[in-house]
Amino acid sequence: MFLDVLRRRNPRFVEASMALHQSGQIPANSYVLDLDTVEANARTLKTEAEKNGLKIFAMTKQVGRSSSFCHAVQRGGIEKSVAVDMACARATHRAGMSVGHLGHLSQVARAEAEAAARTFRPDYWTVFNAEKAHEAGHAAHRAGYRQNLLARIKAEGDTFYRGHEGGFDAADIVEIANGFDRIEGGRFAGITTFPALLFDHESRKVKPTPNLATLSRAADALRRARRQDIEINAPGTTSSVLLKGLAEAGATQCEPGNGIHGTTALHVVEDLPELPAVLYLTEVSHLSGGRAYCFGGGFYIDPIFPDYAVKALVSPEPTTDAAALLEVEIPPPSAIDYYAMIDATTARVPRPGDTAVFGDSGSASGKPKVESIENGFGEPESWPV
Repeated sequence: MFLDVLRRRNPRFVEASMALHQSGQIPANSYVLDLDTVEANARTLKTEAEKNGLKIFAMTKQVGRSSSFCHAVQRGGIEKSVAVDMACARATHRAGMSVGHLGHLSQVARAEAEAAARTFRPDYWTVFNAEKAHEAGHAAHRAGYRQNLLARIKAEGDTFYRGHEGGFDAADIVEIANGFDRIEGGRFAGITTFPALLFDHESRKVKPTPNLATLSRAADALRRARRQDIEINAPGTTSSVLLKGLAEAGATQCEPGNGIHGTTALHVVEDLPELPAVLYLTEVSHLSGGRAYCFGGGFYIDPIFPDYAVKALVSPEPTTDAAALLEVEIPPPSAIDYYAMIDATTARVPRPGDTAVFGDSGSASGKPKVESIENGFGEPESWPV
């Protein structure tokens, strides 16, 4: 689905990526980033966040915590990251970003709490229970500071992805806040949930979830208890066009991830200020039985979308021409994706070595160059050897 948007809104990036692959500068089975566009998208989001009084932290897990991505985001004005796990914290810290938020969605393992406090000193640290709050506070105390703690809260009727459940009961938020303040090395700073915003397929719009109302009720209870300056962290499907509404709902923090590279579900159905800035690129290996097999290992279709016919641009030279679009069968999630199978029964028969498109910098200027080739943890990849 994003390929249609890419071809229409950022064709030079597609063509530059294909040219770099054909010249042997980037490997097959790669996610490629348009860093110029990432920087521009980050600047758009940062400007809108500032306009609406929102702190903004960049999520990097969707693009392998790439150091080049982090640098582009910083050039765009977003200086701090949200670390979905310790791998994100290590990678973004190594890339020169401060850790603005740690512990959400993944809690910090007990044995890593001291290292997290000592090395990253995150602005905010989310905890799901009293045990994790004490671990974070005590680690911060040993590192010589008091840690701002966010309570992950939940209420009946809230929406969570399967496997993302957890948190404090929102009805108890005043007692929870008081408890955080009693922790040596800790202090209560605010509340969070996920997702606060979610794409609705029927209306083709992003709508608030019940979780956002839960945050609002909890914030009201805290204010009645005479607590001021409450941080309300409300991540979800993020584009700059949604930040005003998020602020009006009471949020003080936002955390764009896919929005920075223009690939939220809303970006498929609407032309938003952020342009698409990421693609998956691989290479035809061999033909067999009317199909061309291309190298796999990185195929992923977000389950938020209904089933649809998958296509790829397949060509030995840079192109976004519709004639190069061929249907592709991707192995189901239960199978190992060594290869995907491209239809080879049309007039345009793929050949071994052809590029198949499903960060380089400079594609907008016409002088693309490869900034880095990294693995999924933001570390330099040993390629081509």
